[in-house]
Amino acid sequence: MVDAVRFLVDNGIKWRAMPVDFPVWDRVYAFFRRWRDKGLVKEFHDRLRGRTRAAAGRDPEPTAGIIDAQSVKAAASVPTSSRGFDGGKKINGRKRHIVVDTAGLLLTVMVTGANVTDREAAQVLLARLAERFFLLRLVWADGGYTGPLVDFAAKVLRLALTVVKRNADASGFVVLPRRWVVERTFGWLMRSRRLARDYEGRTDTAEAMVLWSMTMVMSRRLAKRRR
Repeated sequence: MVDAVRFLVDNGIKWRAMPVDFPVWDRVYAFFRRWRDKGLVKEFHDRLRGRTRAAAGRDPEPTAGIIDAQSVKAAASVPTSSRGFDGGKKINGRKRHIVVDTAGLLLTVMVTGANVTDREAAQVLLARLAERFFLLRLVWADGGYTGPLVDFAAKVLRLALTVVKRNADASGFVVLPRRWVVERTFGWLMRSRRLARDYEGRTDTAEAMVLWSMTMVMSRRLAKRRR
């Protein structure tokens, strides 16, 4: 069942196009839905993250993170109630808000309509982060997270939200300290064809797809270390 879900996420197929080597598609979907609704995929993901950090000589619990968002186009299957238009990126679809650790491993994810601003989503996302990771005290971000959010994070959540700004004199592509880590994570996610566009009817399903994608990144990394 796990391999079947990972195959779907990696190759971007439809549920009904599940190869005959795997169980019948509706059984696989029922398995996916049960793991999504009961939080089992998150538990599976978080345990893998702890093992991946430990294998790299890090403490299982992070003390710092990087936050960012990615707008992606939505398929026709995405209802209008959970999609929106990102005026900056000119994208009609959804937005993935993530926080990663300093190694680029996913800490938390939230999917919204693309019209939701980074600051609005960050209030919810950072609150989840502070509730789950007690040792985490520092989060790096880009210029889209400036303003009252910095004070909110410090006073309410006891998180130091540090904005890494781009040099005004720089031109073209520039690698920015810390921010490149979360951009690399988005690159890892986009290798999963199911995430190249948002096809999911529900936002929690879209979040589960992101978690499944990251389990593949981490399990492959752990497998290489054992060789």
